[in-house]
Order: sequence, then structure tokens, then C-alpha cells
Amino acid sequence: MTAARIALAAAMTLSAPSVLAQGPGDARTGYWWYQAPPKPLEEVADPDALAKPVIPPMAELATWTPPKIRKLIEQQRDYAATVLTVDAVADFWRLQDFARRKARAFAGVTQIAMLQHPELNAKSANPMVGEARDQLSAQKDQVRRQYLRSRANEFALVMFSRSTCGYCRVQWPIVQRFQEEMGWQVTLMDIDRRPEMAQRFGIEITPTTMLIRRDSQQRMVIASGVEAYPNLIQMTYQGVRLLSGDIRPEQFMTGAGEEDGFFDALANGPVSATDPRALGGDLVGASLEPRR
Repeated sequence: MTAARIALAAAMTLSAPSVLAQGPGDARTGYWWYQAPPKPLEEVADPDALAKPVIPPMAELATWTPPKIRKLIEQQRDYAATVLTVDAVADFWRLQDFARRKARAFAGVTQIAMLQHPELNAKSANPMVGEARDQLSAQKDQVRRQYLRSRANEFALVMFSRSTCGYCRVQWPIVQRFQEEMGWQVTLMDIDRRPEMAQRFGIEITPTTMLIRRDSQQRMVIASGVEAYPNLIQMTYQGVRLLSGDIRPEQFMTGAGEEDGFFDALANGPVSATDPRALGGDLVGASLEPRR
């Protein structure tokens, strides 16, 4: 036996008792078992720990963004509400006063910007003086009425009702008034007698007033429940314009005479990719004889 083999056998003999002494279920630790020693546990900061916020000088605070200022105010508020000292509460209100003055300064610069750029000011399209507002309302009402009368042969209204619906008896005279003033055909549809019509149109609430386009599959609900007469005119006007392609869905709140103005959502270009052709739908297949 060579000297190298004798040395190896001696080393294995010396180490055997220590290995066997640990037993088969003992954990093997240490460098020779290829297991790194455990790392010390890191201390995790308590998110709810109380810490006094650092308030910078006002000159530096003036350069901060509003979200950063708001976060500091909230931190100081929570700190002051916890310690309840006069100095902490005073610091909170100093920050609030700074934010108030910052907002006041922004409002002042805004007024100058509105004067220099009147197209950004709503007063140019919506005057606040009573006489001017009355004149503007009368002008818009005249535009709506002329437009609706000119489309009387193309569109009609259908009001879905039930015999037990008390609100329907309130809404129907309003719809009839629309017929008398605009020259439209209007129809009262009792879904108790014609339940298939309610299913076809998905009517669940009565009264429901629907705008339909003759010789077309286009329709649109313009009132669910009782609707005042001026609102009925407004919604019918907007619905006809939408179904006729005069406006896009984004312009549904653009009133009469407001096109290309302050209240026109598309005055300065498109704001969405809405497809107006998605406004279709199945029209009633059965005839809708008018009820006088």
C-alpha cells in the first residue's frame, strides 16, 4: 500500500466517529456539507412608525409639484393629529395656507390667460348675464324646433307603456304636445297587449320613449320614465342629429348652435376613435299605427 493510500484511510477512520455520532436524522451543517451559514435577519421598517416630516423653506417648497406638496401636507396632518402639539398643528396649517396661496396665484394667472385667449373661456359661448342667457336660450330653442319640423317626415316617436303604469298617463300628454308642435307622428304602444314588442326592443321600464327612423333599422331611446317637455325636445333633437350623421357620439352634448365652439368636443380635432356606424340596430318589423 502506498503512502498516499495509507494517509487517506487514516483520515477516513478519524472522521467516521464524528459523522456517525450525529445520527441519520441530524441536520448536516458546516462548510463541508456545502450549506452556507444563515444570514442575519434584516430589520423591516415599520410603515406606521411615527416620524416628524421635514418641512423645507418656503422658497424650496414653491418649486415642488402639487402631488409632492399634497403628500407633505398629509404627512404633517397625520403627525400633528398624533402628537397633538401646538407647534405640529401650526406647521400643518402653515402648509395649508401655502397651498391656498398657491391655488390663488394659479387662479390669478388663469384669469390673465383667459383674457389673452378668449377661445378657452366659456363666457364667450355661455354668458352669465340674465338677459343674454334668455336670448341665447330662445335662439337655441328656435334652432331645435326648425330642425325637428324639417325632419317630421323622416322620424317618429314611439312611447311604450302599460295599462297599470300611472307615470305613462303623465308622459303621454307630453309626447302628444310634441306631436302637435313639431308635426311628428307619435305612437303609443301598450306592451301588456303586445309583449313581443317589449321583448324585441328590450323594454323593461315604462314609460320609455324611443326615436325611430322611417324605412331604416335605426332607433334610439331618448327618455326612460317621465321627461319634461323641454328635455324631450332637446333629446329628440340630439338623437335625430346623431342618427342622421350630423354629429358624432362625442358631440351628443353639443347643443344647438354650439358646433365648432367652446362646448363642441370635436372643435379642435378628434378625441376618440368611436365609429359612428356602430349606432345601428333592428327597427320594429311590425307596423306602428299612430294613436291619435
